[in-house]
Amino acid sequence: MSYQAPIAYAQRATPARSLRSIEYELFAQITQRLRTAWTARAQDFPGLVRALADNQQLWSTLAADVATPGNGLPDALRSRLFYLYEFTAHHSRLVQDEKAGIDALVDINTSIMRGLRGDGGAG
Repeated sequence: MSYQAPIAYAQRATPARSLRSIEYELFAQITQRLRTAWTARAQDFPGLVRALADNQQLWSTLAADVATPGNGLPDALRSRLFYLYEFTAHHSRLVQDEKAGIDALVDINTSIMRGLRGDGGAG
């Protein structure tokens, strides 16, 4: 047996994060970027466009996951999440065209974060 075996089987210094916590962190980071980019939009409109694109990428990934037949979420929840993906795509275009603000996108992301945290609809 190698002297490295005890190291390989030692307990990790940092516990593995759950998928929910990783999803939460992604939503939190992107939501904060949306807020920051919105505040600076007059000086850095391309930064706002990048933040919107990153938010849309997150939602596209989520939509692809809920559209997968093997997804374990209840059908009603999958449908609602897919609808939110479509809404965020449409609303993001309105924001880019300077016809809307980001409040709806932030509210949706924040609601998802509450759900991932287990708060349900509280808030």
